[in-house]
Amino acid sequence: MQAFVQGEICGSAEVAGRWTDELVPTVRSCWTDSNPGAYFHGITACLSCLLVAGRYQELLELLELNRPSMWHYRRYGVEALLALGRKAEAVQYAEASRGLNQPDSVVDQAREEILIASGLHEEAYQRYGLSAAVGNSYIARFRAVAKRYPEKDKSQILADLIATTPGEEGKWFATAKEIRLFDLALELANCTPCDPKTLTRAARDFLESEPDFALGCAMAALRWLSEGWGYEVTSADVVEAYGRAMAAAARLNKVDDVTDKIRQLIESNESASTLFVRQSLQRYMWARHSSNEGV
Repeated sequence: MQAFVQGEICGSAEVAGRWTDELVPTVRSCWTDSNPGAYFHGITACLSCLLVAGRYQELLELLELNRPSMWHYRRYGVEALLALGRKAEAVQYAEASRGLNQPDSVVDQAREEILIASGLHEEAYQRYGLSAAVGNSYIARFRAVAKRYPEKDKSQILADLIATTPGEEGKWFATAKEIRLFDLALELANCTPCDPKTLTRAARDFLESEPDFALGCAMAALRWLSEGWGYEVTSADVVEAYGRAMAAAARLNKVDDVTDKIRQLIESNESASTLFVRQSLQRYMWARHSSNEGV
């Protein structure tokens, strides 16, 4: 967890100890003050120095004065217990840190690290591996878990993550695509809404190497566009998805079949979004229809 960076700046346990002697009285006074607004900006430095100085029990006793406690401070208690070899207590201490305004994912990460350090990789994965994973996207969450558990099969990690987000299966499309689980990716893309632009880009990228997958992506994009999904969608987005579908269909000798499916899709109802897609493709569909009649 590396919670003691500030104390390490001291350069040695001896120097950290001297700073501890300077800081502890003020921290103790702050935390025993009847004024609830009392605050000392050197609290974190004090706790860090106590840890680096090896004064673990003193650190734990000092933390007991902080009520209600904060994870930002209690993480030093977890480190102290680990340094004392009391791993089970460290896990319990971290768990007890949950509460109002406490970051559960960070607490889970701490407990996960303790179990991993103890060689209990499978238990760490089952209990905290998924909940501790953080990222600004679904694929980032997957990468975080896969990096921490390289021994786990990536398809199993993905399946476990998908199970944690019922009703959002489509958002895992890009992850399935990245690990080349193309059948699963298409299943996810058609299960719940998936960004049409993401699907169209996938159709473009895999047109040469995986035309079946590309076709499935483009058709799914047209489907979600016709159902009103997508951010700042324009006619150009619709036309591009159509173009990718027809390009893939040409490589698979399925032009007529795909054309019929697209026509059925855009004529299936009279919703505003379906009408939008129909109007966007009108001249392309009409041109192809006229060409077929000429033949």
